[in-house]
Amino acid sequence: MVSAALSESMDSDAGMTKKKKIDSVFLKDGAAEQKQRKRLTSQTAEEPSVSRKMPKRAAACLNFKEKPLRISKKDSVIETNRDRGVEEEDLAVRLTAGKEDGRPCRRLVDFIFHNKDGISQPFEMLEVDDIFISGHILPLEESADVEKLKGVRCEGFGRIEEWAISGYEDGSPVIWVSTVMADYDCIKPSSSYKKFYDHFYAKASACVEVYKKLSRSYGGNPDITLDELLAGVVRVMSGMKFFSRGVSIRDFIVSQGQFIYNQLIGLDETSKKTDMLFVELPVLGALRDESSNLVDLAQAQPEFSHGSLKIGPKSGDQENKMNKSATSCPDEENEDLKLARLLQEEEHWHSMKQKKNHSSAPSSKYYIKINEDEIANDYPLPAYYKTSSVETDEYMVFDHGTGYVDDLPRSMLHNWALYNSDSRLISLELLPMKPCAEIDVTIFGSGVVTTDDGSGYNFDGESTHSSSSGSATSEVEGIPVYLSAIKEWMIEFGSSMVFISIRTDMAWYRLGKPSKQYESWYKPVLKTARLAISIISLLKDQTRVARLSFMDVVKKVSDFDKDHPAYVSSNPGVVERYVVVHGQIILQQFSEYPDQNIKKCAFVIGLTQKMEERHHTKWLVKKKKLLLRGEPNLNPRGAMAPVISKRKTMQATTTRLINRIWGEYYSNYSPDVLNEGINCEVKEDDDVEEQEEKEDEVEEQEEKEDDDALEENLVVPEKTQTPCSAPKRTKSCSSNKETKWDGESFGKKTTGESLYKRAIVQGDVISVGGAVLVLVDESDDLSAITFVEYMFERLDGSKMFHGRIMQRSCQTVLGNAGNEREIFLTNECMDFELEDIKQIITVDIRSMPWGHEHRKMNASADKVDRARAEERKKKGLPIEYYCRSLYCPDRGAFFTLPFGSMGLGSAFCDSCKIKDNDGDKGSFKMNASMTSFIYRGTEYFTYDYVYVSPSHFSSEREGEIFKGGRNVGLKAYVICQLTEITGPKRSKQDDASSIHVKVRRFFRPEDISVEKACSSDIREIYYSEEMHTVPVDMIEGKCEVRKKQDLPQDVPAIFEHVFFCEYLYDPSKGSIKHLPSHIKLLYSSGKLNDDAMSWKKKGKGKEGENDSEEGKLKEASQENSLATLDIFAGCGGLSEGLKQSGNLHCASVTKWAIEYDEEAGKAFKLNHPESTVFVNNCNVILRAIMQKCGDVDDCISTTEAIELAASLGKEEIDNLPLPGEVDFINGGPPCQGFSGMNRFNQSTWSKVQCEMILAFLSFAEYYRPKFFLLENVRNFVSFNQGQTFRLTLASLLEMGYQVRFGILEAGAYGVPQSRKRAFIWAASPEEVLPEWPEPMHVFAAPELKITLSGNSQYAAVRSTTKGAPFRSITVRDTIADLPPVGNGASVMTLQYKGEPISWFQKKIRGNIEIINDHIAKEMNELNLIRCQRIPKRPGADWRDLPDEKVKLSNGQMVDLIPWCLPNTAKRHNQWKGLFGRLDWEGNFPTSITDPQPMGKVGMCFHPEQDRIVTVRECARSQGFPDSYQFYGTVLNKHRQIGNAVPPPLAYALGRKLKEAIESKGLCSKSASVFLKEIL
Repeated sequence: MVSAALSESMDSDAGMTKKKKIDSVFLKDGAAEQKQRKRLTSQTAEEPSVSRKMPKRAAACLNFKEKPLRISKKDSVIETNRDRGVEEEDLAVRLTAGKEDGRPCRRLVDFIFHNKDGISQPFEMLEVDDIFISGHILPLEESADVEKLKGVRCEGFGRIEEWAISGYEDGSPVIWVSTVMADYDCIKPSSSYKKFYDHFYAKASACVEVYKKLSRSYGGNPDITLDELLAGVVRVMSGMKFFSRGVSIRDFIVSQGQFIYNQLIGLDETSKKTDMLFVELPVLGALRDESSNLVDLAQAQPEFSHGSLKIGPKSGDQENKMNKSATSCPDEENEDLKLARLLQEEEHWHSMKQKKNHSSAPSSKYYIKINEDEIANDYPLPAYYKTSSVETDEYMVFDHGTGYVDDLPRSMLHNWALYNSDSRLISLELLPMKPCAEIDVTIFGSGVVTTDDGSGYNFDGESTHSSSSGSATSEVEGIPVYLSAIKEWMIEFGSSMVFISIRTDMAWYRLGKPSKQYESWYKPVLKTARLAISIISLLKDQTRVARLSFMDVVKKVSDFDKDHPAYVSSNPGVVERYVVVHGQIILQQFSEYPDQNIKKCAFVIGLTQKMEERHHTKWLVKKKKLLLRGEPNLNPRGAMAPVISKRKTMQATTTRLINRIWGEYYSNYSPDVLNEGINCEVKEDDDVEEQEEKEDEVEEQEEKEDDDALEENLVVPEKTQTPCSAPKRTKSCSSNKETKWDGESFGKKTTGESLYKRAIVQGDVISVGGAVLVLVDESDDLSAITFVEYMFERLDGSKMFHGRIMQRSCQTVLGNAGNEREIFLTNECMDFELEDIKQIITVDIRSMPWGHEHRKMNASADKVDRARAEERKKKGLPIEYYCRSLYCPDRGAFFTLPFGSMGLGSAFCDSCKIKDNDGDKGSFKMNASMTSFIYRGTEYFTYDYVYVSPSHFSSEREGEIFKGGRNVGLKAYVICQLTEITGPKRSKQDDASSIHVKVRRFFRPEDISVEKACSSDIREIYYSEEMHTVPVDMIEGKCEVRKKQDLPQDVPAIFEHVFFCEYLYDPSKGSIKHLPSHIKLLYSSGKLNDDAMSWKKKGKGKEGENDSEEGKLKEASQENSLATLDIFAGCGGLSEGLKQSGNLHCASVTKWAIEYDEEAGKAFKLNHPESTVFVNNCNVILRAIMQKCGDVDDCISTTEAIELAASLGKEEIDNLPLPGEVDFINGGPPCQGFSGMNRFNQSTWSKVQCEMILAFLSFAEYYRPKFFLLENVRNFVSFNQGQTFRLTLASLLEMGYQVRFGILEAGAYGVPQSRKRAFIWAASPEEVLPEWPEPMHVFAAPELKITLSGNSQYAAVRSTTKGAPFRSITVRDTIADLPPVGNGASVMTLQYKGEPISWFQKKIRGNIEIINDHIAKEMNELNLIRCQRIPKRPGADWRDLPDEKVKLSNGQMVDLIPWCLPNTAKRHNQWKGLFGRLDWEGNFPTSITDPQPMGKVGMCFHPEQDRIVTVRECARSQGFPDSYQFYGTVLNKHRQIGNAVPPPLAYALGRKLKEAIESKGLCSKSASVFLKEIL
């Protein structure tokens, strides 16, 4: 039985290997026969008992000590999260099952491997002992089942039968373990087990890195020497966390040479396309032999070490060296020898780490204090900090509470200065560079905080300070803050760059340009940092570093020329003094340098001794990572006022309504309320120290990167929301009074139950169309408000009513930003007993007059209503609610109320109808003749064309290697023609799982080759004779196949599910030929949309008639289109896409645009000459408009805005649009993406008023257009603690709009780049709210979810990772046809090098013959050399640069690898992508405003040419046509493109806008018919 089980396990594992691309399967080192005997022995021993062998479990602790703890009211609400736990593995596997054909595969997290006694065991002990698993089991793939996604906890299951390593092609090891029941992907061990697991993970990582260096498919070289192999692998692995304590990586790799050899030769058996087998590689054999020599040397001297016996092999054992493949173990190793070898290896691993820890420099334990009087001569005379800015307390910007140093937010600090408690400017040198136990100096700081996006690192340009490209500008948009005490600081460096960061208890800050006042205090620090860099360079050039003593280095430094950036003096004595007194800066840079020889050189030892001789005070360096932030901010700025207020940012011009909504919110939510309870006792000192020790042991195994996350939930934080509970169950309220009907029955339901209009409950009259409170909990405040749709009496005499639940604002996405009196109707409905009613609730169902002409009247009525509500509140009277919107969280929207169908009393309920329709969509129905069926709401007939999930045809998927290649391997839907429906007898014909369909498969160009895919129309498919039987649940939708001439051509993106077929493809031969005459393709029938038909009409009629007719149609179309105002218009990407969305019948025509940047405004005018462009501040324009219309009383603006508005010319004022003229407002207001504005108190309300979102909303409030569209970065829904997002929704709802919100990925709409953006649609109550466009292209992005309230989430559209109608657009599709240019290309106009190849290129070129703006930023000489040395292969970046020096044209020798990258890689996710090349078959990363190799998006090199991508290439990556023009310098143009909305995404939104406009007439007609029917 065991033998059979083993055989079955091995077969299943083979299937798993094929399915998941496990590149190598290496079984445990024990021989197969020995393992079999072991299992048989175990089976015999257990035969008397039926139960399987189980490990022991720890007993529960019953002795607990009580301890008082002060908890705030805010923290007293506890949400319990109970993990499901099961006893048996088979049950856990079933509970987490997904769609799987063969052997079950699961993910394993929070796991421990242990023996039968429950004692944790190293991974390697699998070879000699029975090892079991305790951990959390998760599904392998994503699931719609929330409970299933949470997984199941299972203790002591298994035994582990075998293990495997995969992930070679992905570049990252994946470790699998297998039991008899299933295979498990080991994702993350538990904290307590990580120290055991790290060793094996390090071995697996070494295997993968050696594979990458030797595999040609990965760009490696199998002919390199052993030294080259070891050097390359050591350099890559030096940044990995399990080597962060300084383990000798080279020794480790050599010691694992036999292991690595066995793994890689195991790949030879599964490899299909390998130039050379790994077993034949000399370098791999040399690594194995080197490892054997190391083992022989250790075994030649058996000794006892720490109680562990090291056993050497007997004579002749050399012949029994392991040389096993992945699936066989021909020679058995003695069990005792194996155990000894494993124990020795494990001890060697820990001893290497301990040895390194013991050899740390003294500075790691103690910090030698620097005396201020010794460095005073290097600094200016005393001065005091002064500022004209209104500064905000750092505590108001960042979250309080307990945290960890590594988890602190990271920001940028510009225009900064440092000072002490007396506001005297002070040097950063006086503060330790590491946190110390006792410090007698306190340093504070001030500056302008902005987001640290990682862009603009300047390593090689001239610079006297650390700065980004943006930090040198005098105007920095951010929040002026004063910092709490600075606790530590650090320096990172590379070439001529100095990169300094400081840390408070609240955040890390990277220092940009200092204030002019502090600049002289910063120069000595930078000078010393450059001195350290120069000394390191000097030592690196020595053949023997140890030969240079401290004084030798001092003498060499004194020989520097005066022009040298690190020149101090020609006097060695002066140099020695400078080096010693500024020693901490120098020592810190040496301690971070990766070369051990330099790290421990004689110069460092001598400098340390000199510092100890000169200074007498030592501070103990703390290892504390835990922060307890309960202290107040003692910065003296907290009690000081600015000298003069010179505001650089203009306060937003707003209407009174917007100002009231936002102003009242920040007045009500002050820091005192929001920070309540932050000072509660968390841990005592002993507990903290214990926690610190654990934190020192346990480090995160891998760093996470935002863009590579498997799931992306953009959460709207609920920290400051008023707690509300959604109704769960009803509870009867007893009463002595009778419940009876008031009046006679007026009709019956279809079931025969009588209907009534009114009832008397507890003496109160309840009427249809009213609202009541139904008790759902013990707390009266949490009862559910319910709208009464109709009343009826059941046949058993029960008196009932059917009600729809109404939610309070705090229960919706609005949270605490909504009005406490406003409630929202929902589509949640149910039957209640009348006696469950607690009381009548007053709810005013409001329908306010719409339009700009009703603004003032509505404002007056609202003022009276609010005053009345306030008066009732003072008197203690019940709240009178109002309702004016329907809230649909599942659609991410607020709709206007369905007044015509609410509370009719006729047994009709909108919610019930929606539920019935949804139920119909989810059902499967087949007609009697089995010629058609309905599935997911769509009817399918035989010979229809359908989409079939690509997973049915292939389970393989290439791994995500790097950012730019994330879409490699993703497949579009497979197009098939349904030929026959098969299934069981009629009794089961409605069971979708039992129905299959026979289909003919059509192939796509990408199924044939990459070249064919690029050169073919993306809509082309090929007929084949291939037939398949497909389950119905594999069908994803319908499509059409038409003649090519019937397809629309002049469209910027595809949203019609239409394809064409002209050729036959034979997959067995790989041949393509014209469709033979005997094949009669049945084309789809039906009418294409108006845009497609209008294209077909072109070319008919006499010459000249078409142009005039088209011109007339366009003029008529513009008259019927929405007159649009584009605010924050940029270069016009949003307007361009909207204009393209309707061919001859576009929905939107931009008549006016507002843009502050002059170059962007000129670019907009170049491309939209019909528009009136106002190049001005939108605050000034809004003031001028309201002043022109005589509404200055309703306008709140600054004196500056008033003066600038008054200075506008007459022509400009005459061109300003008036209310009633603007139908549509769109734009993307800039927002500060980090500030915790929910913590701003009333005195800092002025900061909030500077937000441009206020002005943008005020435009909408004043004009009251029919439609409104806001575009912003995806984090718009979460930054500022989510308050900006919630208040924006609340403002639009207060105006009376219908609102929809969501996040879209532009790549899924035909844009060849990853670009996630948040959108908010708003439509007047008289219009139809536009839907989200359907994503049409496969793209590796998760569902972009927004957490609403409670645990509910909303995603605007589905993820297309698993399929879509079309493939993704690649870099090759986008730019392969452009002529080659060089670094710094500046020729503005070029000829195309040939005809366009891809469908995208033909579309993007249009009819133009020359190309503009194919110009590139010029890199300096060193970066150009680096670019030239980056391999021309996918995924190549700085890590592929050789570790060598290069000589520049000026004779200077510099490092090819920027020093700071390997030095700081472990803190920055290995700096993946910096100096990176694009992949022809991948996509572009997110387009930014300043592409550069060391920026946030460092992957900016052309795939084949040695340069940065050009302006035109970036424009194409955004979807701009080649005819689109940009204005200004190269940087101006890049900024215009990076800030733009991709036109194809805007086109998709415009199509939905057009559909909403066109459906309005149909809705009004159908609504009247519907009401007649139900009445």
